[in-house]
Amino acid sequence: MSEFLVLVVPMWVVFTLAAQGTILSGRTGVFNVTQEGVMALGASVGFLVSYKMGSNLVGLLIAFLVGALVGLVLAYMTTQLRLDQFVVGLALFFATTGAAGLLYRQVIGVTMTPPRVDTLPKFEIPLLGDLPLIGDALFVQDYVFYFAVILSLVMFWFLQHTSAGLDFRSVGENPKAADSLGINVTWARTWSTVVGTGLVAVGGAYIPLPFTGIYTDGMIAGRGWLVIALAFLGGWRPLYVVAGAAFFAAMDVLGQKAQVLGLGIPHQFIEMLPFVATLLVMVFALRWARQPAHLGMNYDRESRLVG
Repeated sequence: MSEFLVLVVPMWVVFTLAAQGTILSGRTGVFNVTQEGVMALGASVGFLVSYKMGSNLVGLLIAFLVGALVGLVLAYMTTQLRLDQFVVGLALFFATTGAAGLLYRQVIGVTMTPPRVDTLPKFEIPLLGDLPLIGDALFVQDYVFYFAVILSLVMFWFLQHTSAGLDFRSVGENPKAADSLGINVTWARTWSTVVGTGLVAVGGAYIPLPFTGIYTDGMIAGRGWLVIALAFLGGWRPLYVVAGAAFFAAMDVLGQKAQVLGLGIPHQFIEMLPFVATLLVMVFALRWARQPAHLGMNYDRESRLVG
């Protein structure tokens, strides 16, 4: 069980970072569907920078900046030009997916042995790291895990327990009312989308770093779409997403373990298990899960209409 948890926690980090980034923009009404492509681009850029610079931290930071740039494009086209959020998101998904593979082949080329970067060092919290079952999984981890935990707690505190968080949430619930109270809807949607998409990219950039240190095309493997489902499953609330990310991560690892064990089951069936589990959970969860009232709707201040 302890070994299983050790494998689940890094995937929990991936889902948590990407989902919290999705929530950040979603709570202001921007429905970001670029996750699959942005995570792939973040993984590619983060790996290449880490490989060339010899620093995983620099790779993660550059991945964040690249993701933030994609978020800036999304925010500009939806808040300033007021283009359809879903259509723009899909276009950026295709663009970033293609850019991820292209960048890697341009920098590395085709090699028989893929290059490798150093995996992230782990830090043990004294005494807690010696606890049975959960010690190695939760208290002997790399700095990205601790960042994901702190980020989730800060987002929860900000959204639920501060006046600024209330103003922030009001933009996604009723932008017309928020605007009438002097809240800058365009600015709120812009910075939340920029930062949120940057976090999505960091989630992708983290994938090669805990174990293998190797980048491969297709390594995101649909996890970006699961992140969107996770945001809905968690009701766009940071702490609910933390719990949901644990479920998604466990299903992901179960699928990988089943393939390694060679159970004689077609790998295509095993690979679809996380998605089937997601669909089953979503059927029941969407009955109570709540989303921002104006998620995916642009706001035109001049006409005071949302649509």
